[in-house]
Amino acid sequence: MAGFAEPLWLVGLAGIPVLCLLYRRAVRERSYAALTFSRVAVAAQAQGPGRMRRPQTLFALALLALALILVGLADPHVPLEGADEGVSVVLVLDTSGSMQATDYHPTRLEAAKAAAEVLLSRLNPEDYAGVVVFESGATSAAYLSPDRDRVIERLHGVRGRDGQTALGDGLALGVDMADSIPNRHRVVILLSDGAGNAGTFSPAEAAGYARERNVPVYTVGIGSANPLAGTSEYAALDEETLRAIARTTGGKYYAAVDEGTLAAIYAGLTGDIPREPKDTSIGSVFFAGALGVLLLEMYLRYGRGRILP
Repeated sequence: MAGFAEPLWLVGLAGIPVLCLLYRRAVRERSYAALTFSRVAVAAQAQGPGRMRRPQTLFALALLALALILVGLADPHVPLEGADEGVSVVLVLDTSGSMQATDYHPTRLEAAKAAAEVLLSRLNPEDYAGVVVFESGATSAAYLSPDRDRVIERLHGVRGRDGQTALGDGLALGVDMADSIPNRHRVVILLSDGAGNAGTFSPAEAAGYARERNVPVYTVGIGSANPLAGTSEYAALDEETLRAIARTTGGKYYAAVDEGTLAAIYAGLTGDIPREPKDTSIGSVFFAGALGVLLLEMYLRYGRGRILP
């Protein structure tokens, strides 16, 4: 959104009409009209073709330069296409026992980590990334950071556990991490293969919390909707819960069929992440304009096309 970083400088613009009034009063007091009339013959000889005889032009240019400088000092910002503010992206990974299933090569968790690395590598330089993992509880695997390589390194260190699925706790912690840096767009990407059956927060409560914090959650379901014995426990995909989370928070749900489609989903998510144009300072444009006006004023005052008083 367009605006000014230092709007108090704009108060100085109110003095420009005052300067105009003072100038007009000075012109009357010094009787410029009478002086000009008495020197018509001399002025006509000194003045070549195309030369101007209006000192008011010089004054107007000086006022224009002053106005441009004041606006520049107010530091105007406008959103520019092609530049964005950067996004805080938090990956929330299920590391519960069911993620050790081998229907994805080599396991669901390892396939999820490889796909997440694809997403991280495709983020913009201005983006921040973090990783949260959950099973019976939730914890931070990589704190929100612009250091992409370090986040990927911490992602490689994530290991599976034998616990249950505290999906709600993982999502709530992911929302807290995404919201830890103010004035940035925030996104949580949640990957899980099972229903929430542990933890303090239910998935619905965590989704409501994400909606209150205005954090969209993109959910990725890994596995099959039918029970599949991959480890000592069954790993049924609870698509309805993941769809509800995405719907509640304004995100999207994606279903991964195998490790190939999972990687494609994560790669495509980089284009789905909502971004806002970056507010860029254009104060230098006004300073450059003021310099140009002052140079023109000096040329008209002292150059070949000078204005005669």
